[in-house]
Amino acid sequence: MTSSDHAALAATHLALVLERLAGEGATPRGDQVDAVATIVQPAARVLVVQATGWGKSAVYWAATSALRSTGSGPTLVVSPLLALMRDQVNAAERAGLRAATINSTNIDEWDPIFDALDRDALDVLLVSPERLGNPRFAARLDELMRRVGLVVIDEAHCISDWGFDFRPDYQRLARALLATPHASVLATTATANQRVTHDVERQLGASTVTFRGTLARTSLRLSVVPGLAPLARYAWVADALDTIVGSGIIYVLTVAEADRLAGFLQRCGHQVAAYTGQMDPEARVEVEELLRHNRVKAVVATSALGMGYDKPDLGFCIHVGSPGTPVAYYQQVGRAGRAVDHAEAVLLSSPADERIWEYFATASIPNPDDADATLRALANGPRSLVELDGLTGVRRGRLEALLKILAIDGVVAKDGSKWAATGTPYVHDSAKWEALAASRRAEADLMRSYAHGRGCLMAYLQTALDDPSPAPCGRCSVCTGDLPAPGMQPSTERLVAARDHLRGNDIVIEPRKLWPPGVRRKGRIDGAAEGRAVAFADDPAWAEELVAAQRTAYGTLPPELLDGAVEVLRRWARTWPARPVAVVAAPAASVEMRANRALAEHIGAIGKLPVLDLFSWDGPSQPTDTSSTPVVAHLEAAITLQADQPVPAGPILLCHTTMRTGWAFSVCAALLAEAGCRTTMPLVVHRLP
Repeated sequence: MTSSDHAALAATHLALVLERLAGEGATPRGDQVDAVATIVQPAARVLVVQATGWGKSAVYWAATSALRSTGSGPTLVVSPLLALMRDQVNAAERAGLRAATINSTNIDEWDPIFDALDRDALDVLLVSPERLGNPRFAARLDELMRRVGLVVIDEAHCISDWGFDFRPDYQRLARALLATPHASVLATTATANQRVTHDVERQLGASTVTFRGTLARTSLRLSVVPGLAPLARYAWVADALDTIVGSGIIYVLTVAEADRLAGFLQRCGHQVAAYTGQMDPEARVEVEELLRHNRVKAVVATSALGMGYDKPDLGFCIHVGSPGTPVAYYQQVGRAGRAVDHAEAVLLSSPADERIWEYFATASIPNPDDADATLRALANGPRSLVELDGLTGVRRGRLEALLKILAIDGVVAKDGSKWAATGTPYVHDSAKWEALAASRRAEADLMRSYAHGRGCLMAYLQTALDDPSPAPCGRCSVCTGDLPAPGMQPSTERLVAARDHLRGNDIVIEPRKLWPPGVRRKGRIDGAAEGRAVAFADDPAWAEELVAAQRTAYGTLPPELLDGAVEVLRRWARTWPARPVAVVAAPAASVEMRANRALAEHIGAIGKLPVLDLFSWDGPSQPTDTSSTPVVAHLEAAITLQADQPVPAGPILLCHTTMRTGWAFSVCAALLAEAGCRTTMPLVVHRLP
């Protein structure tokens, strides 16, 4: 076919697809026709960087339709989220294509889908990058790659080490799929600065053709509301939902924040739902549908509801807490205003956000010492994740991320349910990882400047993403000086309501059930019962009091936190099967032991219970940022139950100022159980994340 033939084929199929997706009279953008015409050429490599709502999916559906009409094989779409894949299957079918998805929730459907592929009865197969590591799917991959006509990598910034949402499975994708000599490859994203663009182009190959347009969104009105205290942000959102038009998404940085804020907004009478990655897939689908059909005013979500969620008429996007980069922020606000003339995008930032940025910025960067420890643990044969946790001392989340990176480099591989070393040595690319860390620090600086409103907000995002034509928008809060209601401060009524609601929540502490491998005790943990905490993480209801306690290294507690512990105890007492017979201060190193004793004495005085001094601590504080085995081994050596003190049969209330892992409580409960106390319950002031 000549280039004019490719152009005619592209125009015909793009017009057909757009009519099916958007209705009669829908006209293509010029770059859309050119992109499709390029994709349908043999073994093309194409990158499309265009704003959300531009019509990137129409390009790959039209290219699929065109290629299938010429006898090419099906299209393989690699997509990062279940929600996105469900939307894409529906969109493909509306475009007249036969589509299916293989993911972790529909394993029973895999065989019929593979059979349809064998019969050439599918036009589109959608998979997540994680499926490429599944042995059952990987066994079919080579055969599939010989037949596909087009590979689509959606949210392609994820295949770049520079991307804001680095996912190791996308690196496996790059190596497995981009090497196909026959199929065309299309990568699409709305969130790529110049560094990411160049990196993706490098991976696609020297012949890559890039279509990049302006990232400005004329329907979005961007605003930042600086200087709000954590509790005031909750009240601000509650006031805003009284007047803001349409339905939308309220983004938060943590799962705990999603649950807390959703609960408060529901108490204020707003129809909202929480959405996090910890929810079951079925529950997430239900919430997505509630929002899609405007049965809720808003969804309070973590980044789990992000890339590709398809609701073109979203009227607002509010961030209670700032993402760590302008790229991530642009990606999320891009959900709103796609098919409406006006949508609000409001950022309520806080200095406390930066601790969360730092965690996520470094979580996926491998530590060479951890890699060496992992390979030493695998030297004598395959090990399970639990075994590696105990042998290496690497925290579980970091260990899982490290194993993925080692697997991509061919250093380790799955052996059934275990991990095995392949014999390939690990070479730590210090320059690469240091450059990535430096890039993320620079992006955090950019986000910090955005949150302080240092210039037109839309132009700032365009510049941060290396948009070719940044310009003042004339609509944002910096350009106009106007903020959406309630403006700079929420109502006093909602502030009081937020404080009362959050302080009235019960934070349940579930006891650990089993000892980790490699410690003195084995099997089930005896004596540990459910407990309660006053505050969790950066709890907005207690923000000022927690800061005051942290200034003294938790050596003293503000009176408000002591009173809060009493209120928690009163609510908790309604569910007790038996009243505690004594209060005990949990052991701790340094000054925190003093605060534990003060808490125990305060509770004992209010509850008219004896206060027993049963524990001592010998040695330094317990280690942090390590796995369970070394923590428990340290605690078993440090904590002693005083032999000269009688131990009641219980229940005993064990008072902690802070609790992070819960292992100190487990060790104390076990020692008390061995001395004859049947039940130990923790009362904690600050449950650390």
